[in-house]
Amino acid sequence: MPSHLELTARRCQPTETALSDDGITACLSAVPEWALTGNCISRTYSFRNYYETLAFVNAIAYTIHLEDHHPEIILTYNRCVIKFDTHSVNQGRGGLSENDFICAAKVDAIFQQSFS
Repeated sequence: MPSHLELTARRCQPTETALSDDGITACLSAVPEWALTGNCISRTYSFRNYYETLAFVNAIAYTIHLEDHHPEIILTYNRCVIKFDTHSVNQGRGGLSENDFICAAKVDAIFQQSFS
């Protein structure tokens, strides 16, 4: 089972292989604030105001672009919901890969460093 630190040190790789249920459970333990929601993982981040919310989205933009693994982002005044999944797995039907957990750990690290 990878740790949060191990996930943040990894880089996303092109993949067509979805994680097994056991693999998902193991990776979820490394990012405990994230929840399994259907075929994706999601987390809601809370902020004091709209400026902080936008600053967070801008702060994670470089990392998710560098990893080439882009989440769905729902942005409101003081809240941001991030959802990761991998469209290329399960013969294009989508699901979860290690890339989702790598990016989740990296987004968490940015939040912890700058916004908590």
